[in-house]
Amino acid sequence: MYGVLLMLALIVSTETQVVNRDVQFVGCSDTEREFLIGFDGEELWHADFIRKEGVVTVPDFADPIGFPGFYETGVALMEVCKQNLALNIKVYKPTDEQLAPPDASVYSEGDVVLGVQNTLICHVTGLFPPPVNVSWTKNNQIVTEDVSLSQYRRKNDGTFNIFSSLKFTPAEGDIYSCTVYHKALESRFITKTWEVDVAVPGVGPAVFCGVGLSLGLLGVAAGTFFLIKLNNCN
Repeated sequence: MYGVLLMLALIVSTETQVVNRDVQFVGCSDTEREFLIGFDGEELWHADFIRKEGVVTVPDFADPIGFPGFYETGVALMEVCKQNLALNIKVYKPTDEQLAPPDASVYSEGDVVLGVQNTLICHVTGLFPPPVNVSWTKNNQIVTEDVSLSQYRRKNDGTFNIFSSLKFTPAEGDIYSCTVYHKALESRFITKTWEVDVAVPGVGPAVFCGVGLSLGLLGVAAGTFFLIKLNNCN
């Protein structure tokens, strides 16, 4: 029986085909430089040309993986990209640029607890072309500390997503906003707001249980009273 099961397992494993997709994205403009490695739609690594280093973005629970020499490769690719960009601009006639306006949403990374540090995420999606600028405010005051911006993530339709995050400590009544600036937007920007609103447990269930318990006790007392009267009559 063990031999038969082992043979069936081998047959299944040889007939199963899994298709994976490796991605290498290289892009540049007058102000932006992007070089990233992905796998099945997830980013594994990208080059941070500001800090001059490669950044591994594999989840913590995944097996460790290295990308030796990839940052140096990215620097070389950026030089090639700039040369190709300059040549294309010179050779090809300018055409009307296709624009896709972004949308945005704001949500907290974890459950909101007053006084406990959390992270707000501004998810910008569907934009084309990069770049896009994102800014934060707290109670109408501009916030620049504890703010980060992810790399652009290309979607299958050719548009891009990007995330901006803000570390904050929730306090009742605080209002945060994320403003996204992009040339495809009619007003050049959109703003999404998020308010600290921690729900307080309602008193309704407690009152209901208390009233029900009281009525139950009254019912028991009334039943005992009439039972005693009935015994006296007998």
